[in-house]
Amino acid sequence: MVRVSDLPRRAVTRSAKLASLPLGFAGRTALGIGKRTIGRPAEAVAMEIQTRTAEQLFKVLGELKGGAMKLGQMLSIFEAALPPEIAGPYRATLTRLQEAAPPLPASTVHKVLAEALGADWRDNFESFDDRPAAAASIGQVHRGVWADGRPVAVKVQYPGAGKALISDFNQLARLGRLFGVLMPGLDVKSMLAELKERVVEELDYTIEAESQTIIRDAYLDDPDFSVPEVIAQSGDVLVTEWMDGTPLSKIISDGDQETRNHAALLYCRFLLSGPKRSGMLHGDPHPGNFRLLDDGRLGVLDFGAVDRIPGGFQRRLGLLLRIGTMADIDEIEDALRDEDFIREGVEVDAEELQAFLAPITEPFVTETFKFNREWLRDMAARVTDLRPTNIVRQLNLPPEYVIIHRVLSAGTGVLCQLECEIPARAESLKWVPGFADDEDGELVTG
Repeated sequence: MVRVSDLPRRAVTRSAKLASLPLGFAGRTALGIGKRTIGRPAEAVAMEIQTRTAEQLFKVLGELKGGAMKLGQMLSIFEAALPPEIAGPYRATLTRLQEAAPPLPASTVHKVLAEALGADWRDNFESFDDRPAAAASIGQVHRGVWADGRPVAVKVQYPGAGKALISDFNQLARLGRLFGVLMPGLDVKSMLAELKERVVEELDYTIEAESQTIIRDAYLDDPDFSVPEVIAQSGDVLVTEWMDGTPLSKIISDGDQETRNHAALLYCRFLLSGPKRSGMLHGDPHPGNFRLLDDGRLGVLDFGAVDRIPGGFQRRLGLLLRIGTMADIDEIEDALRDEDFIREGVEVDAEELQAFLAPITEPFVTETFKFNREWLRDMAARVTDLRPTNIVRQLNLPPEYVIIHRVLSAGTGVLCQLECEIPARAESLKWVPGFADDEDGELVTG
């Protein structure tokens, strides 16, 4: 078994890996200037610099755990801006890291439990399985049976995970120029600050327990959804009800069309209804966090990454989604500028903007929409073009939209994996304030 101390968390090693990023960028920039002087087209040189920068960026992030790995998982906007030959291996690297994460020794798990629940922690359980049932970037989950007979999930945070996360983000915050090479329209500094704040929250199981309780109360006795109850929380330990069911990933691989459509509709409904019903948005819509229960409900897990969405902002988001489905490109551009998706001083081609948005907003225009991998590949192709003229490279992602963007992007990807057909527009009209017409609630035609 690999020891916890063997993980790449030592400050010197991690700092050296992260420090290699700007050095590599400087070298590629100098090389690019040299190539331009001997007659190579500026656009071709720029694409080469961006491609090599992306390769090194994701290679280094993928080799590290903690904050760098978490950042790599969260920065879907950068991954989406990369060609498949780069993004594909990067995703595979992260998957291997997660699957190969060495479990904590039982003695270490027991120590964390004793620090959180007391020296007599075993008195809380009828039984406790030392073998982890699941592992993530900052902790692992064990099965147990609580003293009252209820099956429980016991989430234990890796010792030192918090320091590693914060250290990584402090290092990465200095690399804004490098990230800016990939997406020059972004306010990278503000976005990284938002991501750091969210990840620091994820380390605090007190916040996770509170979020899970609020969301559970909002969906209590709901015919469509089930959220496990929080049983206990202290320090770096969180105990919740255990949830069985068929993982969404299993439905993606083996489910029939009716089951996929049913699961997809509930999945879409949960993500869209969260802000309105609980004031919160589930921030990690990975298929592993969702289960289809035997009674047809959708079970939802893992509330470490949650975005709190105030009512006023819900309406702004709904209005933005609605405007994106309309034909008046001037109105669309004004709305994007008002929300800082197009930063002050940045000029965009209105026709290119409209051509870029039209197919992306299609699920919100038609009565039902068929989500599939082919459509997703077409959408990805629109943002994986690294040419400087690509409109997406001129767009910004305001900090308050960072998690929302991640959820919408990842959620759309899961719907496409499900190969489903659902009324996404009707769900938006029902659950997203501001999406329907302000006066009479009628559908807004595109």
